[in-house]
Amino acid sequence: MVIVPLNSRIHDRSGFDCGVKPLNNFLKLTANQLGERDHSRSYVLVDPIQPSQIIGFYTLTMINFQLDNLPLTLQNKHKFVESAGLISRLAVDKRFQGKRFGSKLLVDALVNLKRAAEIVGFPVVFVDAKEGRADFYSQYGFEPIDQQRLFMTVAAIRKMLSKY
Repeated sequence: MVIVPLNSRIHDRSGFDCGVKPLNNFLKLTANQLGERDHSRSYVLVDPIQPSQIIGFYTLTMINFQLDNLPLTLQNKHKFVESAGLISRLAVDKRFQGKRFGSKLLVDALVNLKRAAEIVGFPVVFVDAKEGRADFYSQYGFEPIDQQRLFMTVAAIRKMLSKY
């Protein structure tokens, strides 16, 4: 299995179904357009033998954030920072769920965000958990801000990735 940038000429988005209509629609209708406009980047997990079939995907972008959403220790440490990485979407097709592909996608997303942080500098990554999936992200070290948004510092990401 490989994770590659979404390419509408290669990857069949119409066959993807993760069971969550907004995520399906995003991949099918919006992800490619946002990538072409440099608003976000979507990556797909595929089998090299059957590269048109999307097993799962994630989308990355940058956001501005309010410091008051973070714990006080981080507010004090990052007073002058307003930018953060965001994993805005992550989903696995129903046919492939339960096989740890979500974990593979998340780790790849974190590797890409760590690399981006080393180039442009930002201290924190947020994730918008869909459909009650916050527990999935918490097991990797993400901390909740509210029911759907969680965060992890880039320093914590470096530490977590050193175990892989």
